[in-house]
Amino acid sequence: MRRRILLQAGGAIAAAATAVAARAQAWPSRPIRLVVPFPAGGGTDAMARALGEAIAQDTGQPVFVDNRAGAGTVIGNDLVAKSAPDGHTLLLNTSALAIVPSLYPRLPYPADTAFAAVMLLGRAPNVAVVRAESPLASAADFLAKARARPGGLAYGSAGNGTSTHLAAELLKNSAGIFVTHVPYRGATPMVNDVLAGQIDLGFGTLPSVAPFLATGKLRALAVTAGRRSPLLPAVPTFAEAGVAGYEADVWYGLFAPAGLPDALLQAVHAAMRRASATPAFERRAAQEGLQLTREDPAATERIVREERAKWLRLVQAQSIKAE
Repeated sequence: MRRRILLQAGGAIAAAATAVAARAQAWPSRPIRLVVPFPAGGGTDAMARALGEAIAQDTGQPVFVDNRAGAGTVIGNDLVAKSAPDGHTLLLNTSALAIVPSLYPRLPYPADTAFAAVMLLGRAPNVAVVRAESPLASAADFLAKARARPGGLAYGSAGNGTSTHLAAELLKNSAGIFVTHVPYRGATPMVNDVLAGQIDLGFGTLPSVAPFLATGKLRALAVTAGRRSPLLPAVPTFAEAGVAGYEADVWYGLFAPAGLPDALLQAVHAAMRRASATPAFERRAAQEGLQLTREDPAATERIVREERAKWLRLVQAQSIKAE
């Protein structure tokens, strides 16, 4: 009897594993919904649409991009967190996914367990910029003057809680400087005030400042990433300017609702790798300054976990509040 029970249990486990594998092989069986928690027309939206086209060509199923902006990406995140874990609803988010738990302590989903990490697509830097005629000659010069005159310089960001804001605050914390923060509602008004000399410098995403760098209206002091950007090879990192260990780039990742079976997770990851390797998507990623890395689910989960802890420490240390 005991042997029969064990054999039956083993058979049930094998049957369940076979069923999961079959579902993974059958994926996708219907259109895929790719949720983007940012407005249409932005850089993340453009990458989602380029990726969606590549996924559709690879899988034979249409992909529709669903823009669900609001609350620092919480609205879109929540939609995916509460969707069925069948691989047909995915989330394309940035490092905002790891930032929002620090800024919004009462999230409608459990930040630590709501998502299955599919793939970290890659990373892009933020850039510290000044107007062309600025007396700040370099990143090292900026740091020296900020130390000499605490609070005497002002920087702009795209808004409280954004990656540009947190990149600057991490720099302040790491370098031991105090620079006054001026938050804006988006990159455009921030850049306009840098150009007009209303603020000393700005922290912006690469796409938001690249046109002004190209025309010479803005000058880049440094990138916030751990290494130089291929699009700005002559621009140093802040680490090179003397802030050892400083790194505050923006990553882009794909996520599914928690509970996605491992075989299906691996199938989705494999499809995302193929889609992100198409020439059309690689060109779109390069326009956003994205260096593709394509980490696997385990590595992506580890990176997100480490980033949540990193930004929580900073938000608490700098008393940062969301808008």
